[in-house]
Amino acid sequence: MGFSDFFQGQNDQYQQQSGNQASITHELLGGAAAFEAAKAYENHVAANGEPSSHATRNEILAGFAGAFIDREAETRGLDFIDREKAKREAQNQLQQQF
Repeated sequence: MGFSDFFQGQNDQYQQQSGNQASITHELLGGAAAFEAAKAYENHVAANGEPSSHATRNEILAGFAGAFIDREAETRGLDFIDREKAKREAQNQLQQQF
């Protein structure tokens, strides 16, 4: 079981949403970002090996989540406040799981 398995349900919910609708919540976007970050982290570990510390792993995961949220915010037209709330939610979900 990999990191991405923890977030599969939230990613499935996110993928069913379309467009910039009011139904896209910060938790859903944060969950999808956490899922994408976990997948990207697994790929990073496969290519580069385990990071040297727990703090480094958390920084890598936060970076992947932030990049995903930035991409989605630009695609869906979210404003700065929504983007930052989604980043905070993704970070909280990652901290709870890892």
